[in-house]
Amino acid sequence: MKPDMEDLHAIRRLKNGDIGGLECLIARHQGKALRTAFLITHDEPTAEDVVQDTFVRFYQRVRNFDDTRPFEPYFMRSVVNVALNTIEREKRNGHSLEDEDISGVEALLEQAASVEEQVEFNTLKWQISEALAKLHPRQRAVIVQRYYLEMSEQEMSAALDSPPGTVKWLLNAARTRLRSLLGSERTAE
Repeated sequence: MKPDMEDLHAIRRLKNGDIGGLECLIARHQGKALRTAFLITHDEPTAEDVVQDTFVRFYQRVRNFDDTRPFEPYFMRSVVNVALNTIEREKRNGHSLEDEDISGVEALLEQAASVEEQVEFNTLKWQISEALAKLHPRQRAVIVQRYYLEMSEQEMSAALDSPPGTVKWLLNAARTRLRSLLGSERTAE
């Protein structure tokens, strides 16, 4: 995969000391990064902190970035890792993000056409969000990487620094748990 020319230009500007390069990267990638972080943390302020921290870390290490690599996959892997580390740090400090209210869930799908479809859409969105919140953070991470970031299992293995077998196991366990959670929530209606 070749690097995006706009990203490459922005990174080169940053390497030359022009902070405007970072502004370009933020404008292009902040939305997707925020959604990714939120899907893992289920906490909007924490997701914003994760994304900000990831951009700052990139800025501090931009000189080491390989210009021949595409920026977005690298950056999104960094967002996932920072989100997971943040959850772990919060758990060690006795505060769990998983218990937080998820009322700030962003719309993940396009708006439905009719009122009935909109109600069904909102119900399904809520059920998916609730089910994701009940997954272990590493399981949430593999679901987000696979289905939201569209990463291959090989890319996920590299991003999580885990053997491919572990990634397959996590993904299978997460899918099974989601099916179970979504099945039980749908039958409760």
